[in-house]
Amino acid sequence: MATTTSGTRRRVGKPRGSYAKTDEKRRAILDAALEVFAQSGYRSGSIRDIAERVGMSEAGLLHHFPNKSTLLAAVLERRDDRAVQFIPLDENFGGRSTVNGLLELASYNASEPGVVELYCTLSAEGTSPDHPAHQYFIDRYEWSRGMIERAFTIIQAEGDLRPGVTPASAAARTLAMMDGLQVQWLLDRDVLDMTEELRNFFRTIVSYEL
Repeated sequence: MATTTSGTRRRVGKPRGSYAKTDEKRRAILDAALEVFAQSGYRSGSIRDIAERVGMSEAGLLHHFPNKSTLLAAVLERRDDRAVQFIPLDENFGGRSTVNGLLELASYNASEPGVVELYCTLSAEGTSPDHPAHQYFIDRYEWSRGMIERAFTIIQAEGDLRPGVTPASAAARTLAMMDGLQVQWLLDRDVLDMTEELRNFFRTIVSYEL
């Protein structure tokens, strides 16, 4: 089962024949688009460049994704599919498991600087209401805050949230910390360890050992 940022589930089967080839081609396009958008930004990254990277024509690419905005939405969803694998969103969801998952996600992000750069670039560009990713980031932050707040609510009920810290505040600060660490890391990857700095931050808001 794969999960989207909306928290909905969609069943993933095993495609066969031509469907498998189509799915493989779509994944190749999305991976190429992620690279192009990370390197050039969404506005400057071209459909032609993406098509060339996967050895197809622009018309062929547009058969899979009818326009650039649709392609961007699919790239962002693919990025989310990779990220949410670290967070147990089913019956195993818990406060500590979510915190541990966020630490694992920070470590994973350090292995994919292109993805981190794309996210940081698009999140900044997406503050403009006319940007095609604007609503995506509004929804994503709303969903992420809610999910992390739920985790800290569980931690609070277990008596492990430090005095004076609310689940809502902890969630907002966690997102701010993760995004801020990513920007600093992109500027100089030797200046900090994102995972360890995030772990140090969590130690200021939870009372159990990390």
